[in-house]
Amino acid sequence: MIGCLCLHGFTGAPYEVQPLAEYLKEHTDWKIVVPTLPGHGEELQLKGVTYHDWLQHADEELTRLKEECDHVYLIGFSMGGLIAAYLATKYDVQKLVLLSAAAYYINPSQLKEDVLMMVKDSVRGKLHENELFHRYKKKIVATPLSATIEFRKLVKFVRPKLRHVTIPTLIAQGECDGIVPVKSAQYLYERIGSPKKILFYSKKANHHICHSEDCEELFQAVLNFLRESM
Repeated sequence: MIGCLCLHGFTGAPYEVQPLAEYLKEHTDWKIVVPTLPGHGEELQLKGVTYHDWLQHADEELTRLKEECDHVYLIGFSMGGLIAAYLATKYDVQKLVLLSAAAYYINPSQLKEDVLMMVKDSVRGKLHENELFHRYKKKIVATPLSATIEFRKLVKFVRPKLRHVTIPTLIAQGECDGIVPVKSAQYLYERIGSPKKILFYSKKANHHICHSEDCEELFQAVLNFLRESM
């Protein structure tokens, strides 16, 4: 049996990768696992949680999946991509998919545009209708500084290990990503040690690449990559 572990991002939840998980369930007979990392979910409780907790939980989920499956693929979104890359250096897994993986964090120019959009909406009296505003407001209120520091520690911890990723890897990045800059994908491509690497850019996707207008094209590319023998 083939198993697939899908990991969500920082301050996120399984919904971030759920559309891809559902697509894989619909088109394969694989076992798809989408865990919730410690402190995450619909209600964030990140105070006192460390990046070691995130790594350990993902490690335990992968260990269970490997006990049930002959082959395992890792899929990680944003921070989950870094965790997946780390696990790929530690365990015998077959393929790795990185979605908007956060080797860098925060795109100042795009964030500026996002904030300007929110300001314009507030002037028009439409701030309550702005999806970005509600997403940022909820996360800013519920995310302690300590959690952001732990995220940055994770980035620092994983970066030197990328050269030890030797399995086939697909790196997907949205060109309209306002959180992780596009250069993150190129950085990963250059640092990952595998000789078999693919870069996939989604022209219409923002950070939440699994929820983009052209996500069907991404999902097909992921499925083709995972199915093909390399």
